[in-house]
Amino acid sequence: MRWRVLFPALLLLAGCQEQEMAKQPKLKTYAFAEAFAGHSAARPLPEGVVARSDPVDPQQALAPPKPTLALVQRGRERFEIFCAPCHGYAGYGDGMIVERGFPQPPSFHSSRLRATSAQHIFDVITHGYGVMYSYGDRVPPQDRWAIALYLRALQVSQMQKGGGQ
Repeated sequence: MRWRVLFPALLLLAGCQEQEMAKQPKLKTYAFAEAFAGHSAARPLPEGVVARSDPVDPQQALAPPKPTLALVQRGRERFEIFCAPCHGYAGYGDGMIVERGFPQPPSFHSSRLRATSAQHIFDVITHGYGVMYSYGDRVPPQDRWAIALYLRALQVSQMQKGGGQ
């Protein structure tokens, strides 16, 4: 009977060791490293890496691009990825998130949002509005303009179907 108590206790004690991972050899970021060129442990960033805190080019944020079919198609793709979960694929505010209890966003087909400027749409994507949080760090400026352009095309298409409110 005694072994039934001692054996699990021994198993628990056998697992109690200091964290070996904390003691393994490693290089601190700016430490000397003979193995690398320049003798620095800090490695250069791969080409094309963009820091999250990189400033937005003011020209991209202020000047909408010329509308093209490719830009509208890009906007649709980005809309379906970032916007449709809440706003729905047709833009009526009936996305999957709403079906799960999240507050319903306004329909893009309301007279108020049909009359709003593309700059306002760009700014809402960038900074968020109401319950919607900012997508400024997830969606680059050129894609925000593409989404705004696609929304205009979506509004026109739904007006043709009688979907305006």
